[in-house]
Amino acid sequence: MSGRQKLWINAEIYTPQGVLKQGRMLVGADGKIEAVGGQEVQADDGVPIHDAKGLKIIPGLIDVHVHGGNGFSFMDGTEESLEEMSKFHAMHGTTSFLATTSTASDDKLVKALQCAVSVSRTGLSGAEMLGVHFEGPFINAKRRGAQSLQDIRLPNVSAMERYWKASEGLIRLITLAPEVEGGMEAVKWFAGLGVTVSIGHSDATYEQVVQAVELGASHTTHHFNGMSPLHHREPGVAGAGLMLPELTTELIVDGIHVHPSVVKLLFETKGPHKVCMITDAVFCAGLPDGEYESVYVTNGEVYLKDGSSLAGSSLTTIRALRNVIRYTGLPLEKVLPSMTEVPAKEIKVYDRKGSLDPGKDADFLLVDDQLEIHATYVAGKEVYRRMN
Repeated sequence: MSGRQKLWINAEIYTPQGVLKQGRMLVGADGKIEAVGGQEVQADDGVPIHDAKGLKIIPGLIDVHVHGGNGFSFMDGTEESLEEMSKFHAMHGTTSFLATTSTASDDKLVKALQCAVSVSRTGLSGAEMLGVHFEGPFINAKRRGAQSLQDIRLPNVSAMERYWKASEGLIRLITLAPEVEGGMEAVKWFAGLGVTVSIGHSDATYEQVVQAVELGASHTTHHFNGMSPLHHREPGVAGAGLMLPELTTELIVDGIHVHPSVVKLLFETKGPHKVCMITDAVFCAGLPDGEYESVYVTNGEVYLKDGSSLAGSSLTTIRALRNVIRYTGLPLEKVLPSMTEVPAKEIKVYDRKGSLDPGKDADFLLVDDQLEIHATYVAGKEVYRRMN
């Protein structure tokens, strides 16, 4: 709750209808946007007026694939870790997110899911947790990347029911490999519950991806990474994601996981409304280079200690936004949907998130021309402000 109405003036406001110069935005006491426009947007006498002084107001960035940050991980299974993740990522542009699991023991996964349920009732002081992205354990060992080999399991109904029950319906997105035994049944089972099914850590053929799409899969996980690559005789998951219009492709735009020229290729091939930018940030995002538990960080790149694989990223949403503009040459208004509208639609919250429209949550960022964040707002409440 924001406590009372607030009127923002003198802002460059990015809306689905276009960019408003000298725009105004009225936020209600309930933390919802009441009006966006020009001089016609007025407030009652006594309502606080906030002068944006020409800064941009953009929709808050939504991250549907984030494991941790600033030394904390969702898989810690504690409310403190989710709170610290929430505060850290709010500082860097995220206003809402899906807490993302990794392949682990049954007990550890259930503990993390139960923690998410608890937090969903109490809330967080930074970015809002919208639910859970359940990444693994139903994946293909061949494409596991940094996922735990010993904890990979085949999907079966009893396991799926156990995780679904533990989450109390908070699983909004699941990553799985449809080609493994029981995989197609899992696609159908989760899609039937309204969960967005993503193909990832998968060695599926093009034909198997087509079958999974027919059963309800609509998303790919960190596209090009952890999947069968594009080959001219076997397009694999990577090729299927490029070609099938039903699939929205996740993308880590850190310049490490995907070459900048391939980022440009994906945007040109799929279009911004079929690319869902993510961070895949892990616990060491925001920490200095060095060795941490099973990984080491060098120049911001996160690797398993044995050097066999990248192990997530140290990316933030605002840095991803800056990167994609640089890599693609597209203007801010063209790429914004990939981190606002698209993720909101993918996890079925676009009725309240993902754009600066009346009736939606007042989740927004105040940024300058260099996309440096001056302040972050969640439901009309300031959760971060840059120190001058």
